[in-house]
Amino acid sequence: MEIITHSERETEDAGAAFSAGIPDGTVVAMYGELGAGKTAFVRGMARGMGLGCRVSSPTFTIVNEYLGGRTLLHFDMYRLSSADELWDIGWDDYLARGAVCAVEWSENVSDAFTGDEITVRLEKLSPAERRITIEGGGF
Repeated sequence: MEIITHSERETEDAGAAFSAGIPDGTVVAMYGELGAGKTAFVRGMARGMGLGCRVSSPTFTIVNEYLGGRTLLHFDMYRLSSADELWDIGWDDYLARGAVCAVEWSENVSDAFTGDEITVRLEKLSPAERRITIEGGGF
């Protein structure tokens, strides 16, 4: 599936539409350069999951947890250099919780994924436009 958005709000809306249909326990591996809209997409995911929380990048904390009727775990792997570091912070424990896991900078920990994840690639086309490509999980 490919979506072109023309604003940050449209990128959030795409995330909301996407997350409304994914089951708990889904891992969403996100790829895209700095400023591509990964966090905006996750803000939309939280909204689509019915979570009314403030979503921000977990660059320095590695993971933010958004709790409500459903749980969204928002990871930022920018500061990690390998999947070993992800396992060290308890990746398997997070997966066992059965929450939706949105993982920014997935390229830094790609060998931690099993192939069951949904891949979301965000590409800057202009200062406001983004191409969002979603693969896996029936997309």
